[in-house]
Amino acid sequence: MKISERIEVPWASGPQELLLHGLSLLKIDSDSNRRIAMICIDNSVELMIKTYLGLPKRLSGINISRKEYSEISESFSSLLDALEKYATDKISGIDIGEIEWFHRLRNQLYHQGNGLTIERKNIDVYAEVANLLFNNLYGVKLVPVEDDSTRLLGDFMEAWIIYERSLKDYFSLIKSQNEGYSYFNSLWTLRDQGILSQEEIEELQKIRSIRNEIAHGKKSHEKLLTKRIVNQLNSLTNRINKTIRKN
Repeated sequence: MKISERIEVPWASGPQELLLHGLSLLKIDSDSNRRIAMICIDNSVELMIKTYLGLPKRLSGINISRKEYSEISESFSSLLDALEKYATDKISGIDIGEIEWFHRLRNQLYHQGNGLTIERKNIDVYAEVANLLFNNLYGVKLVPVEDDSTRLLGDFMEAWIIYERSLKDYFSLIKSQNEGYSYFNSLWTLRDQGILSQEEIEELQKIRSIRNEIAHGKKSHEKLLTKRIVNQLNSLTNRINKTIRKN
């Protein structure tokens, strides 16, 4: 990730600086720098959520009382719960459970210190999640990428967010307002209505498995991702969007 350029968002300068500092540490790759970088990235995520939820209603469109905000701010889990409650549209395609998993990993590093190391692939993924979340909350891509591998990871994560948003939009279009969104039911409906074939649904499931393996740190994105996968995901998303526009 390229860290020399800074996009100023006045009310989010705190999380911006933390994320950039964490990434700067990775210029010299060592166990110590990875640990500190992970802590900085996690602190950035926590602060960007807290900052967003505390913004004036004119900026965020949400209204949280001072008392509730004070209670929300007491724990990372409460911040995630509030983000799901008040800003669902801002986390489409971003798995809150995964952010919580990364936070727990950060806690292990913080409390056990030099006794643990962290793989670079986990830091790369969390950095991309943080970058995408910042973009969702504040409307700007904070950290451009400079190497091909990281750029491909960023393109894939961003493509997945657009895909999930399109899937939810499609679901909202065809289902009643009282029926809750279901990822798998939406896929089966796309198949049943002839919008996507069974083979294409299965391909989306494979892509989802790849995404989960990367996000959960099971395998490196460098081993799993190709441009073909990103292009295929974008192509299938465009098919869904065309159906939405026709209706």
